Amino acid sequence: MLVESVGAAALLGACGVAWAVGGRSSPVFGPNVWRGRRDQPWIALSFDDGPSESTPELLEVLKRLDAPSTFFFCGASVRRLPEIARQVVREGHEAGNHADSHRRLYLRSPGFVADEIRRAQETIAAVTGVKPRLFRAPYGGRWFGMRRALSELGLVGVAWTAIGMDWRLPAGKIVRRLLRYARNGAIFCLHDGRAGEPRPDIRATVEAVRLLIPELQARGYSLKTVSQILCPTT
Repeated sequence: MLVESVGAAALLGACGVAWAVGGRSSPVFGPNVWRGRRDQPWIALSFDDGPSESTPELLEVLKRLDAPSTFFFCGASVRRLPEIARQVVREGHEAGNHADSHRRLYLRSPGFVADEIRRAQETIAAVTGVKPRLFRAPYGGRWFGMRRALSELGLVGVAWTAIGMDWRLPAGKIVRRLLRYARNGAIFCLHDGRAGEPRPDIRATVEAVRLLIPELQARGYSLKTVSQILCPTT
């Protein structure tokens, strides 16, 4: 009986830690939002891991379909491709912070976590002239030190309503997966990079976006940045 009780307690403890680290509504390591306001028919597309050499192809689609989006940049990728980062901002999209190196933050020291967030923030601001307001943890995993770092830098943690799994699914399945979660205030997570890899293949992502946006618009949704649906100005 004692062994069973200890085992159950350990399991519950592990589940609690997993929720704290990756639960989309978990406030344990700082405020974290996973959807926007639901009083308007709007949805936010967000893209992680960039910028990459493939980002401009995605930007062409977004421009043609009039879909301002939020790009969570890795600091190292911004330093490698500064002009593409500036292009994202120049074309009216929002720049967010996705840490510096895209290494997992959980099970790291608070100092490591803070340095990853701060270095990316400084890089993005210096290169693009825009200071990010939003932060998304690599792999969605949060950890000790994050609450203080976000507070000091004036950042809001952002998860997602649905993730497209676009690094491994074909375009059609990505679209069907996200459409199941199409609701007022939804935040969709896609990727214009692949964990900082040079010249990533994001053809499935680009094609999915090309198919997804017209379908969302046909259902009456407007495409906005994440900040717009969290703190609308109109």
